[in-house]
Amino acid sequence: MTATSFPRALLLAAIASVALIGAARADIVGRESDITELRLGQKIYVDDGSCPAGQIKEVSGMRLTAAGVERSKKCVDRKGKR
Repeated sequence: MTATSFPRALLLAAIASVALIGAARADIVGRESDITELRLGQKIYVDDGSCPAGQIKEVSGMRLTAAGVERSKKCVDRKGKR
């Protein structure tokens, strides 16, 4: 590796890691109506108080239908502090 290619490789690695962290972050919204577009496999958490204490509603894109992406809703354990 040459002296000039090392900083470039380091910069590319940093950009790639930031992109992966952003993709892994889950979205949290206050109302289910705030979900405008849901992709297959995407999970969005809805903090609307409809689930028992310590849980949050998970809305995920399950399968593609003629009408669009079919949603699945379930209460899951809340991870981390609120």
